[in-house]
Amino acid sequence: MTKRIALSLPLLALVASCQMVLAQSKAPPQRKAAKPTQAPATDTQKKNIQEYIELLRANVREEKSQIMGAMMLLDKSEAAKFWPIYEEYDGELSTLNNLRSENIQDYARTYSQMTDQKADELITKALDYQKQRLDLLGKYYERVKQSLGAISAARFLQIEHQLLLIIDLQIASSLPVVGQG
Repeated sequence: MTKRIALSLPLLALVASCQMVLAQSKAPPQRKAAKPTQAPATDTQKKNIQEYIELLRANVREEKSQIMGAMMLLDKSEAAKFWPIYEEYDGELSTLNNLRSENIQDYARTYSQMTDQKADELITKALDYQKQRLDLLGKYYERVKQSLGAISAARFLQIEHQLLLIIDLQIASSLPVVGQG
């Protein structure tokens, strides 16, 4: 039980990190009667926010790797096979997450003046991201299975899926529902 608690602490830190990333990139919802009073972000502000997001992403990736390492239960030989595959996966996921981040930032910029066309565009991009991420998980499940067997591959997929669900929940709970505000 103590080991389980110890493994949960980095996971909680991961969730907290995600909250900070989103707080920096989302625009507060505007009331229909209220008019925007803030000036658009300057290039310097946008650059600072982007650098902050990148720093937190690096921290999240590190924490995910620590949790993955603790939960995979790999011996030295298995670890030597697994980690290069995981690093490739994480690199591809990071590239894919850039699309998600851009979409969330676009949502934050356009939230207060949402149109049917923009809502459809944003949701289409979000669904495309989910499909691409699922395909990526399938691709790397197969690679881990070929290298370490189906049980280790299933463990990888379960752990990664759980971590992604936690991150997804954190992101979803931080974004205002379209049309409300």
